Amino acid sequence: MIDLHCHILPGIDDGAPDLETSLEMARMAVADGITVTACTPHMMPGYYENTSEGVRAAVVALQAELDNADIPLRLVTGADVHLVPGLAGGLRDGSKLTLADSRYFLFEPPHNTAPPRMADAVFDCMAAGFHPLITHPERLRWIEDHYELMVQMAEAGAWMQITAGSITGRFGKRTQYWAERMVDEGIVHILATDAHNLRSRSPVLSQAVEAVAERLGEEAAKDMVLTRPLAVLDNESPATVPAAVGARRQASRPGFFKRLFKAA
Repeated sequence: MIDLHCHILPGIDDGAPDLETSLEMARMAVADGITVTACTPHMMPGYYENTSEGVRAAVVALQAELDNADIPLRLVTGADVHLVPGLAGGLRDGSKLTLADSRYFLFEPPHNTAPPRMADAVFDCMAAGFHPLITHPERLRWIEDHYELMVQMAEAGAWMQITAGSITGRFGKRTQYWAERMVDEGIVHILATDAHNLRSRSPVLSQAVEAVAERLGEEAAKDMVLTRPLAVLDNESPATVPAAVGARRQASRPGFFKRLFKAA
C-alpha cells in the first residue's frame, strides 16, 4: 500500500515530535503493509512556516535514518497545503510542494469555517495543470452545510482523500457517517492515514481498506491505496486512472442487480 498523507517528519509541525517517534511510525507503517509514504507536513502561514527546501532536506535526512535502521519504507516529498492567495502560482514556482513532484497535491481546507470561493481556488489550480486531492473533507466542521460543494468538485474532477481512521470510527460517529456516505456515493478517490503519532493518529491503513472492501469490494479498496497512489507517484493523467465507484451509484446502473445475483 501507498500512504499519500503522513506527518512523519520529526519536529516540523504537529506530527512526529522527534526522530525516535518517526522511526517507530515507519516501523508501524511497514508492519501494516505500507511500502511508500509521502511526507506531508503542514504548509500553513502563521502556524507552520515550512519551506519546500526545508521539507526536501528533512525527507532526505529521515530516509537516511530509515536506511541505517533497515526499515524498508520509501519516502517521497509532499505537503499538506493550505488555502492561501496565489496558490496556483505557488505550485508553479515550487514554493508549494506537490506529491513526489507530480501534478498532484494535497489541498487542506480550513477546518472550522467554509472558505469563500474555495471551488474557484480548486479550479484555478486545475486550470494551471495541477490536480488537487482535497484532504479529509469528512472531518470538516462545516461539511453538513456544504456537502454539495464537495460533490460538485469531485464531479468536476477534483479527488477526495479521506482519513483511514474516519471510516473505522476513530474520529466518532459523525465523521464516520460522512466518510461512509462519501464512499457509498462514489466520490472518494484516496485513503490515507494522515498519521501524526503512534496512538491516536497512527500510520495504519489496513483496517480502513477492509472497511471499504466490505462496502465496495476489494478492487475499489485497492484502487484507493495502490492503483491511484501509484498513478500519483508516476504523474499519470487522472484520465488514465480508474474512476471512483460507489455502492449507491453502482446500484443505479442498469443490470447491476442481475450481475450481482449472477455473481452470487
